[in-house]
Amino acid sequence: MLFVGVAVGMCLVGGWLWGSRWAKLRHLLDTPTSKIRSAAQGYVELTGVLRDLPDAPPLRGPLTAKPCLWWRYRIEELRSSGGKHSSWRVIEQGSSDNLLCLCDATGGCLIDPRGAEVVPARRDRWTGDRRHPRGLPSGGMLAWLAASRRYRYTEERLHADEPLYAIGDFRSAGGGRQGFDFQAAQGQVVREWKENYAGLLQRFDNNRDGQLDQVEWDRVRLAAGLEAEQRHRLASAQRAQHRLIRPGEGLPFVLSSHGEEVLVRRYRWHAVGGAVLCLLGATILASRLVG
Repeated sequence: MLFVGVAVGMCLVGGWLWGSRWAKLRHLLDTPTSKIRSAAQGYVELTGVLRDLPDAPPLRGPLTAKPCLWWRYRIEELRSSGGKHSSWRVIEQGSSDNLLCLCDATGGCLIDPRGAEVVPARRDRWTGDRRHPRGLPSGGMLAWLAASRRYRYTEERLHADEPLYAIGDFRSAGGGRQGFDFQAAQGQVVREWKENYAGLLQRFDNNRDGQLDQVEWDRVRLAAGLEAEQRHRLASAQRAQHRLIRPGEGLPFVLSSHGEEVLVRRYRWHAVGGAVLCLLGATILASRLVG
């Protein structure tokens, strides 16, 4: 029964790994790279360079105190599991959710990293005897002595001026990019005005009877339509603002300091490993059932 359980687990894990990584691989290969200025609304692939946001407060890694634009950390503790066996257990972890700014030759795009699979190039790992370290250890003998300590720390970061590959849901506002639904916009203005009904009466109740008749409501709708069109003109005149967020429908949302080729190679090997694991589990299961 133990062998059967292990074999079934190998089939399930391997099948999931193969299916999920192969799906990501196909999305990366099938989605062409777009320029920010001309990108279509929806699921897109972008490449560029990370830049500092002008008004954003400075960000530092929580373990190393190094300046960065995004961080993820993990603290593990070495715990004994009986006898001479011990293993690392995660006791604390987290990641930042500050907006990122990706720029290419045509413009800039804000990225909300929440929900993204982030693959950074910068990664530090070391050990120590405090739950919360005071930065990276010094080199030489001190680093060697720290190798046998109780805690292990891992910090990954994205830095300014690094290249970034991004694939996710692209949305734009301003610059004339958004469509204009006159009925919806007019209705929104009317609802806003109704919240201050006294002000609405003061503007449109010509006969001062404390209510709006049909003719007066027609004037309200006409004025609301003109207000909606004016708002749309002002929004269209503003500079376009682009944002990349987590897509729906289970589509991959990936941010990486590595290029698409590195990610494709990684996902391909993961998919192959999952297929091999699933096949091995099926072979073991078949041999036990036949035996």
